[in-house]
Amino acid sequence: MLGVVMALTIGNPHIARTRALTPKLLAGSVVGLGAAMDLRVVAVVGAQGFGYTLVGIAVTLCLGVLLGKWLAVRRKTSLLVSVGTAICGGSAIAAVAPVLRADEEDTSLALATVFMLNAVALLLFPWIGHALHLSERAFGLWAALAIHDTSSVVGASAMYGNEALMVATTTKLARALWIVPLTLGLGFWVARREHVEGAPVKAKRPWFILGFLLAAALVTFLPVLQPMGLGVAALAKRSLVLTLFLLGLGLSRDSLVKMGPRPILQGILLWLIAAGATLGAILAGWIR
Repeated sequence: MLGVVMALTIGNPHIARTRALTPKLLAGSVVGLGAAMDLRVVAVVGAQGFGYTLVGIAVTLCLGVLLGKWLAVRRKTSLLVSVGTAICGGSAIAAVAPVLRADEEDTSLALATVFMLNAVALLLFPWIGHALHLSERAFGLWAALAIHDTSSVVGASAMYGNEALMVATTTKLARALWIVPLTLGLGFWVARREHVEGAPVKAKRPWFILGFLLAAALVTFLPVLQPMGLGVAALAKRSLVLTLFLLGLGLSRDSLVKMGPRPILQGILLWLIAAGATLGAILAGWIR
């Protein structure tokens, strides 16, 4: 958000340098985040919720694309907003953006939308949970499935209780791994298209996702590396913050005026529908 504010007020005098640095920082940050993943724990949680996770992600993505078309949002911006809502917010957007060859305008606007909704959810979700007398487990599930970013999931569930925090964290980590097949799938889909926005361009393969899996596998099957892995992941999170700041600097007043409020409206509508449907499914006992 600071990057967006600076870009819209004083501007970015070094935009060429920041645009060159951003993709490298993105790739390195995503790889480093894998060093905090225990694939065995995540696999158990992921297997338990495989069905509703797959359905939730698929429905959210399809609905997001339809909303984007209805609101006439640019295709790449619409896809980034949809992916961020479906999986894990800024991390998913950061992973998918290079694959789609999204520019700073698309990425910055999608991130700004997600971060705004994260802030709302952090304050609103615990209040709704207490008002509806949700159990800690139910709240943890709802937070993990309906709040975009892991940091906001952790913050909201920690305010609700220890059990909510444990359930929310493991469920969100399992959901975050869906970045891998989705990013790979999008990479091959883009590569097969004859044209990307009217020009023949060979899409980048998301090799950094394989680095993410390798880092996770190393700390999972070589426990001696886990302390080092946590340090690497902590550094990667700081690097991701810097990267997102630089992405925010890529937004300009002209591009914001050109895009208009429609991407933000798409993000709000999609999030309200997804969060409401998830809460309804939990209350009905369909998600446990």
